[in-house]
Amino acid sequence: MSNIYLGYHFSVVPKELGSEILIAELGEKPFESFIETEQGFSAYIQKNLCNKDILDDIYLLHSPEFTISYTIEEIDQVNWNEEWEKNFEAIDVDGKCHVRAPFHPKTNAEFDIIIEPKMSFGTGHHETTHMMIQHLLEIDVTNMKTLDMGCGTAILAILAEMKGAKPIDAIDIDNWCYLNSVENAERNNCHEISVYEGNASLLKGRNYDLIIANINRNILLDDMQVYVDCLNKNGILLLSGFYNDDIPFINESCTEKGLAFVKKIEKNKWVSLKYVN
Repeated sequence: MSNIYLGYHFSVVPKELGSEILIAELGEKPFESFIETEQGFSAYIQKNLCNKDILDDIYLLHSPEFTISYTIEEIDQVNWNEEWEKNFEAIDVDGKCHVRAPFHPKTNAEFDIIIEPKMSFGTGHHETTHMMIQHLLEIDVTNMKTLDMGCGTAILAILAEMKGAKPIDAIDIDNWCYLNSVENAERNNCHEISVYEGNASLLKGRNYDLIIANINRNILLDDMQVYVDCLNKNGILLLSGFYNDDIPFINESCTEKGLAFVKKIEKNKWVSLKYVN
């Protein structure tokens, strides 16, 4: 007899940060898979493992900082590959970088990246990842010692290696992101990427020519001094994960620590900033 699944379809505002936290909370429950959607994500659980009170102790659903709604759908025997194919379209960034799932056909793009995100975020669909890819496409990263902080799927570390950066550290605090980054690095035949599970405390004593940090405003502000301490002279810092309204806070933190602003990219009120040490 086939398993009956329930699909919880969440709409989350703000999407990226809220979805990351909510998925972490739901990951403590018997949910089996999470798929990113335009409004947020869908979470799947076997019906016989679910009860009407399963979301009652989920903190984020009661937080005034986020607007979250959801619908529930009963599904007979989920075909996960089919769900991926329905929800994950290949994307093209500036005609140079093609990001696709394993089931999408290869293209002739200069940089062809295969990402299977599973429960991790960072497919290139979100504005912040898209803008960080644009920054990387413009920079000659050859032989740059690189850090991808809050790496998610490791998509940015993978592109950096494809463009000649080495060695590369990819760090994420989430265990699933760590495992997924290892898989994606292997999937793209990357040999210069070392993946670590943890936070900015891992950076003590390390130094980099290029630091990529696509996280969120509060974490960036908390860890900014650590990033600056790790950045070599003339090193580049790429930041994203925040809105246009957050720029004054980010810029003040960066400039007071001696960084010089270089460039801003904006997409649907999300922004990405480039600084030089």
